[in-house]
Amino acid sequence: MSTETTAATNAKAIDYGLDNWRKLHIDQQPTWAEHPDYAPTIAELNALPPLVFAGEVDAMRSQLAEVAEGNAFLLQGGDCAETFEGATADKISGRVKTLLQMAAVLTYGASMPVVKMGRMAGQFSKPRSSDMETRGEVTLPSFRGETVNGYDFTPEARAHDPKRMLRGYHTSASTLNLIRAFTKGGFADLRSVHAWNRGFTDNPNHARYEQTAREIGRALKFMEACGVDFSALKTTDLYTGHEALVLDYERALTRIDSRTDLPYDTSAHFLWIGERTRGLEDAHVDFLSKVRNPIGVKLGPTTTAEDAIALINKLDPNREPGRLTFITRMGAGMIREKLPAIVEGVQREGAKVVWVTDPMHGNTISVPSGYKTRRFNDVMDEVRGFFEVHEALGSFPGGIHVEMTGDDVAECLGGSDPVNEEEFADRYESLCDPRLNHAQSLEIAFLVSEYLKGRRGTK
Repeated sequence: MSTETTAATNAKAIDYGLDNWRKLHIDQQPTWAEHPDYAPTIAELNALPPLVFAGEVDAMRSQLAEVAEGNAFLLQGGDCAETFEGATADKISGRVKTLLQMAAVLTYGASMPVVKMGRMAGQFSKPRSSDMETRGEVTLPSFRGETVNGYDFTPEARAHDPKRMLRGYHTSASTLNLIRAFTKGGFADLRSVHAWNRGFTDNPNHARYEQTAREIGRALKFMEACGVDFSALKTTDLYTGHEALVLDYERALTRIDSRTDLPYDTSAHFLWIGERTRGLEDAHVDFLSKVRNPIGVKLGPTTTAEDAIALINKLDPNREPGRLTFITRMGAGMIREKLPAIVEGVQREGAKVVWVTDPMHGNTISVPSGYKTRRFNDVMDEVRGFFEVHEALGSFPGGIHVEMTGDDVAECLGGSDPVNEEEFADRYESLCDPRLNHAQSLEIAFLVSEYLKGRRGTK
């Protein structure tokens, strides 16, 4: 990866239009441009090393091309909004273990490679429905994630502080260090599939997972007896992705690759545009159209086929498989009604996009106690609806994008080990949206595995 000076990078930007977004309409941005620390912070971010490398980004794009062709499946999971204090070895390893377990269930059940991506190492900002929050007679800026402001409801905490971007960078770097250590240092060896279940014995899906692990173990022993080389099983790739919301941060971490002379946003391997910021002529779409990373776009129930095609033309004009992922978030009650027209429109266009379901964001509700939550049955129903639509239309349901944790939290209602609202007071930890706990995450993986297995069985 190139280490050109800021001046050289800015000179390249003239060619690539990396700063065109500054002249366009933009939503959901911090109000810190006049802050005295803004310019020094941007200068420091410009000079810091990349968090990910162009070769890794290219490898992920190639793997996503396999998903677009129906030959692999994408699993993405992690926190709604990461916290600086939550970037501990225990919490990171819990999320990684849960993702590895989910991927093992999917890979074995569906006989299909799984591209793994953590919603980690950069998910520190969140869009909000309102710029301000009122409690009683006090009104303050809304919490926008720890890379922008603090969660505590005080004027000091809620002020938009650009220096927080630096802490976000360094926390992302330490998280990536641990992810790489776990996935490349033997922890992710598929022959350790049993070990990933340690500490999760209270999970009602424990026995089901152990049965899968035993079957995998028997298959591996057979392969070993046949003299198969297991070197490919010792490590795995776990990519990172986040919503590219704060464009000051994303632009400052964009580098020109010395091999290709092309721009890469080195804050993450994969970046997505949210439902609130996907305006075709707006800043987020324009900026991400300029970088080589694989890009996702969240599509809500107001999306039309024309919207989807326009986004394809803007973000993937060369129709490159693996470049563009559509992450649909319709809600359980809308998925079967709204998704078919969009998929049909894209099919008529002949574009090869990756279709992913986000069964979380369209199913958020508030309960009398004041907590935001999701009913697990609604989440499961949106997953079912997603598969049903794609099966009916002959398109490939390429992935699932969930907010989850490896911890035993109580944030989403229901599941095979039911979470009740009364448990929220003691076990609700998210600072923003509710996440699936470990048990619920595995339950989702088994459901998806069964759908994929049935689909391959009909081919």
